[in-house]
Amino acid sequence: MAAKERLEQTNALIERLMQEYPGETKGFLHFMKAAQSGKALSAKQKELINVALAVAAQCEWCISLHVKGALDAGANRDEIMEAAFQAVLMHGGPAMMYLTPLVEAIDAFTAAEN
Repeated sequence: MAAKERLEQTNALIERLMQEYPGETKGFLHFMKAAQSGKALSAKQKELINVALAVAAQCEWCISLHVKGALDAGANRDEIMEAAFQAVLMHGGPAMMYLTPLVEAIDAFTAAEN
């Protein structure tokens, strides 16, 4: 599955959950917004942390979401890869295999720029 398709699936899931489980979904989205609103770290730094956590959690949908978020926040390929390798350092070989969808996501979301 391609990175852009995973991102579309994520958005579709959130829309569906908003219709079927609005209380729970709004609660999660509210918490997410609050967690991302702190002033000590930049949006780019937070997205790079999220990239590393997505790799460690082995969540392809999270990887697509946060690679796109990191790029939108001004991160470049090398910064994203360096963050991802921190996950590999802490999580080992299984995390390294999730660099496959990570590289795919970087390529997919930067293709229009090249």
